[in-house]
Amino acid sequence: MSVKIRLQRHGKKGKPFYWIVAADARSKRDGKFLEKIGTYNPNTNPATIDLNLDGAVQWLHNGAQPTDTARAILSYKGALLKHHLDGGVRKGALTQEQADAKLAAWLESKAGKVDAKKAGLSKADADAKAKALKAEKEANEKRIAAQAEAAKAAEAVVEEEVEAPADAEAAVEETPAVEENNEETEA
Repeated sequence: MSVKIRLQRHGKKGKPFYWIVAADARSKRDGKFLEKIGTYNPNTNPATIDLNLDGAVQWLHNGAQPTDTARAILSYKGALLKHHLDGGVRKGALTQEQADAKLAAWLESKAGKVDAKKAGLSKADADAKAKALKAEKEANEKRIAAQAEAAKAAEAVVEEEVEAPADAEAAVEETPAVEENNEETEA
């Protein structure tokens, strides 16, 4: 019986959530498994991975073959490095303390990179929010200026209407005289 370390899909449509499991290679993707090693949530940025490092390394020692995606996850979390270092300890190339020190240094540098990515993402979000706020303020200022111009134009129209009726009455008085002249020429 060959054992695979692979992902088992959970979650709703469009929002996948995976379990990292050790399963018989003949079982279905979401079927029976031997042991749940961890979880993988690709919906967050950066992806959230919770992995039982010792359990994954134990399955690798027993000969379990990870799938391509599972191999990438195990490499990202340091399980493959620990498996490699344990091989060096078994062969006598390293002591257990040296292997543990190398693994701890690698995990620390990896955590620093992940924290830097999270900080960069939060900074990018803050910059995007500030840019959106600035654009919104500019749009509001333009809208307020347009309203002020419209109000001034309305006041100017009202003032013209106040001045225009006096001229309109004179024009109305002139128009009947013109009409009377037209009637006399027709007759």
